[in-house]
Amino acid sequence: MEKWNQTSNDFILLGLFPQNQTGLLLLLLIISIFSVALLGNSAMVHLIRVDPRLHTPMYFLLSQLSLMDLMHISTTVPKMAFNFFSGKKNITFLGCGVQSFFFLTMACSEGLLLASMAYDRFVAICHPLHYPIRMSKMMCLKMIIGSWTLGSINALTHTIYALHIPFCHSRSINHFLCDIPAMIPLACMDTWVYEYMVFMSTFLFLLFPFLGITASYGRVLFAVFHMHSKEGRKKALTTCSTHLTVVSFFYAPFVYTYLRPRSLRTPTEDKILAVFYTILTPMLNPIIYSLRNKEVLGAMTRVFGTFCSTKH
Repeated sequence: MEKWNQTSNDFILLGLFPQNQTGLLLLLLIISIFSVALLGNSAMVHLIRVDPRLHTPMYFLLSQLSLMDLMHISTTVPKMAFNFFSGKKNITFLGCGVQSFFFLTMACSEGLLLASMAYDRFVAICHPLHYPIRMSKMMCLKMIIGSWTLGSINALTHTIYALHIPFCHSRSINHFLCDIPAMIPLACMDTWVYEYMVFMSTFLFLLFPFLGITASYGRVLFAVFHMHSKEGRKKALTTCSTHLTVVSFFYAPFVYTYLRPRSLRTPTEDKILAVFYTILTPMLNPIIYSLRNKEVLGAMTRVFGTFCSTKH
């Protein structure tokens, strides 16, 4: 193994499951979750694209969230499944860089997009008369482009830095994806500067937006409880609780993983937490938004009901 490490630039992904029957069953479960996530997020993007009633800023932002979730889960599960079934655990140097870039882009962009969605609900509920101006199509487009652009720049910076680190120990990454913090222990140089970069990025792209979301919903809840209309209060609470559920699933494991010192983290714990934000969250988001949103359920009936009628 040492000879192989010295003559190859490939990395080895140790994976999530053992190569036995239990591992196979768990992987099949992950593949099932992957299929549900692909179907759910693709359906959400299609619904918002074809149904005119969903052509509002909130749903345009939601369609981008579904697109990010599609790309997020597609970055990890196919490679994980291929390595398990082929019996190979290697990933090329370039492949590792590409996977790391897309993983980080989706993670950072999604954090910023969730903050944009919180701002959208804040304006809609607290300043309804100003909503058409504050959340115009141009503002919505700027939010979307800003989320993708900032996420990509941050991911590119981290990826380029990580791939220039000299790896003089084993190239075995104790993870199921090329997560840069999992690669750092393999470096033969002091990485305190990079660990500081990770902390700052986590603050800027996860903790700071989370604080913005918390502040927005604090104002929203204050406004909701002062509403005179019970129907309006119920609708606002349903919308906000749906978004807060998605935010909690996304932010909690990310912040817990990346804001802790490396000495307090274990590879096994990091992998389990990574399953939440890379695999489970992309599957749950479209389910949460569709089951708790009458407008989405109505769009499903109109679009897919029409499709079924046409088939018959």
